[in-house]
Amino acid sequence: MTNIAFRLLLTFNATSLLLIIFTVHKGVVLGDLFSKYDWLLRLPNIASYLIYLLVPILLTWLSLLLSTFLGKDDFKAGEVESIEHANNSFLPSYLGYFFVALSINNWETLGIVYAVLFIFTFLSQALYFNPLFLIFKYEFYNIKTKNGTAIFLISAHQYKNPGEVSIPKAYRINNYTFIER
Repeated sequence: MTNIAFRLLLTFNATSLLLIIFTVHKGVVLGDLFSKYDWLLRLPNIASYLIYLLVPILLTWLSLLLSTFLGKDDFKAGEVESIEHANNSFLPSYLGYFFVALSINNWETLGIVYAVLFIFTFLSQALYFNPLFLIFKYEFYNIKTKNGTAIFLISAHQYKNPGEVSIPKAYRINNYTFIER
């Protein structure tokens, strides 16, 4: 159960930028959403946009804290056959989110597009790439083990070659994705 809740949180974190881009593009501010609070109507637009961005940043931080409750695994020295830095390979996907968000015209379409994106991201069980992890100085790696297993590693460490990879405690998000704190 903890793993499913954690994966739902990671999925929201990874896809929430679509919602933020849409609301900024449409000029939707907190005063529009919560008009009964007069003080929100007096906030400058930029304050609303910064608060929108702050929510997924804080939830990403929370997901890092909660990762310690996931199952643990390890990677012993010599187990990793190859390692590839994966930060840049996801940029086209996120640019795609931005362009989609900018082309959506209404809330109903946003809801449907976001629901489909959320479901596919959650069910893919392959990767949980969240560009907000970069703010917390995490790196993304595609790793291949000696037995041929392909793994996606989210790590606070910087690796350059397979021989450096020795991880006493990696937290298992799913069978193919791990986070090292």
